[in-house]
This record gives sequence, C-alpha cells and structure tokens, in this order.
Amino acid sequence: MTTLEMAEASPERATLPVGAPGPASEGLLGTDGRRYGFSSFADRDMLVLIFSSNRCPTAKAYGERMNALQREYGPRGVQVLAINSNDPHLYPDEGYPRMIERAAEDGYTFPYVLDDGQRVAKAYGATCTFHVFVLDGERRLRYQGRFDNSRIAANVTSHDLRNALDDVLAGRDVRVSTTRPFGCSLDFV
Repeated sequence: MTTLEMAEASPERATLPVGAPGPASEGLLGTDGRRYGFSSFADRDMLVLIFSSNRCPTAKAYGERMNALQREYGPRGVQVLAINSNDPHLYPDEGYPRMIERAAEDGYTFPYVLDDGQRVAKAYGATCTFHVFVLDGERRLRYQGRFDNSRIAANVTSHDLRNALDDVLAGRDVRVSTTRPFGCSLDFV
C-alpha cells in the first residue's frame, strides 16, 4: 500500500511528519489546461506545495507573495505548486472555472492545480487553505506549516517558508521545521 493509499484509508489524517517521503501525485489538472505531477518537476531541487483556495481571504492575501517567492527562488531550483483541494460541490466558488479566473487575476507564475477528490490534501494531512509543505530534491518533507506569520504583508516579522528554503538550499537542517498554519478550514468529504 502506498503512502497516498494509506492516507486515503485512514479515518484520522495526521499531518505528514517532517522527514517522511512526500506522497507523489500525478495528473493534477492545472488552470492552464495541462496535467501536473511530481514528474513534471523532476528537474527542480525543491517543491513548495501550497494548499490554497479561490475564496479564502487568507489565500487571496498571499497571491503576490507566492509570485514573488517563485520569481526569487525559481532560478535557485525551487518550484511552487498551488493546490486547490476544496470540494466545489460544497463551495461552488472553488470550482475549476473560478480557479482559472483566480490564477489570471493574481497573475500566477506557477501552476495552480485541482486536487479532485482531495487525494493530495488527505495524503499530506493539510489542515487549512494556506498550509505549506516543502519537499527537497529526494522529495522528503523538510518543512510544513505557515508561509509567514501574518496575512497582512506589512505585519510580517517571521519569514518561515523563506527561512526553510534558505536552510535547505544551504544544505542545513531547517531551523524551525514545523509551524502552525492558519487560514480557512479545509473541509473533507
């Protein structure tokens, strides 16, 4: 049984522990019409998975920061992948057509993909929309938690995700490998 299958079978989903291999996913439909998965980024040294949303105020507040992160860290081998795991049957604003609009409105410079069936969110144990996971070149989890410590950019005093990326890129252990994510709840069906 794969890690992804075990997560789907478990009634209680714990967040993937730091150091564990990241469950791979393939065939996730992006807002550009292409299908993405881990194999799409085999040439990247790190993957930053961000569980996002079309309607969550916290997720909306991070559009420019996600683009800035991709611009700054992309040339250093880092790939951002935003993932929408919300059920559009519960929240119609979370549907794929609205994802396309959201990606265009914020000018995403990275893929924004649909987690149909919530398989990826369940496998990682994502708890909210704006939960971040960093996978290294071996696709082991090195950091999980928040992007930074404030939804309001001007109030940020702790750049948790950037610190984690800098540590991994420098070949160091991540100094703070787990933080508490915040945002809107991720509702599982």
